[in-house]
Amino acid sequence: MTTIAQAGRKSTEPLRPEPATVLEVIQETPNIRTLRLAFDDPSVMEAFSFLPGQIGQLSVLGAGESTFAISSAPSGSGSFEFSIMKAGVVTGAIHELAAGDRTAVRAPMGCGFPTDEWKGKNIVLVAGGIGMAPLRSLLFHLLDNRGDYGELTLVYGARTPADLCYEAGRADWQQRSGLDFTATIDAACEGWDGCVGLVPNVLEERGPSPENSVAVTCGPPIMIRFTLQSLSKMGFREEQIYTTLERRMKCGIGICGRCNLGPKYVCTDGPVFSLQELRELPEEL
Repeated sequence: MTTIAQAGRKSTEPLRPEPATVLEVIQETPNIRTLRLAFDDPSVMEAFSFLPGQIGQLSVLGAGESTFAISSAPSGSGSFEFSIMKAGVVTGAIHELAAGDRTAVRAPMGCGFPTDEWKGKNIVLVAGGIGMAPLRSLLFHLLDNRGDYGELTLVYGARTPADLCYEAGRADWQQRSGLDFTATIDAACEGWDGCVGLVPNVLEERGPSPENSVAVTCGPPIMIRFTLQSLSKMGFREEQIYTTLERRMKCGIGICGRCNLGPKYVCTDGPVFSLQELRELPEEL
């Protein structure tokens, strides 16, 4: 079984939120915002590091805290980012935050993608909607260490152009040599001259080879389900496929038991799992 990377330096004690300040808020889509943050204590910020795929707890006083994937580059210094979809009380309060507002963070938590094991392999990333957030951090890592990996393929989709995140990043990825990037929307619409089609179908059209490759997918459950079928049809084996689960987590350190999958906790054993690992657990996908 693959050993998932478990590293990254804690900013603080795992149950103690560390004060942080919002540096910038980016409106990605009508219901998704990216918050760039920094810990208030410079020594904590300097010591902070994380692996692509790791998560953190962002809290708003009076509203609560929720778990989000860290969506920025692991190589970045001085700040980090969460991309957050507005979906409830806590995320609603987070969406009210503006630059200069105070908040608190517990991070990093969980396991990252085993990028050291993937060196020398081709990497296929398949994302839908807000599922691009953890894969964005992974993509930054792959691009920052381009010589360690083979061909890179990214298929990223959403229902409409307005639902695609990271506009500036997408423009950069489109120009990157050695990255086969396709952005797609579900149905044709006025003003969009790019790819049209559901993510699994577009992935099959791009046709990345399973030979010496790893595929990573994250997005809505139904997209993941059909993407797994497509990857299987293309010849990818279960041990070549990874995903990241972001549901059910509460405490983030395996105490509350809300995120268990059989004997595993998503917050400490995941959120990154290989498909081979998930097949050994109670049905999740």
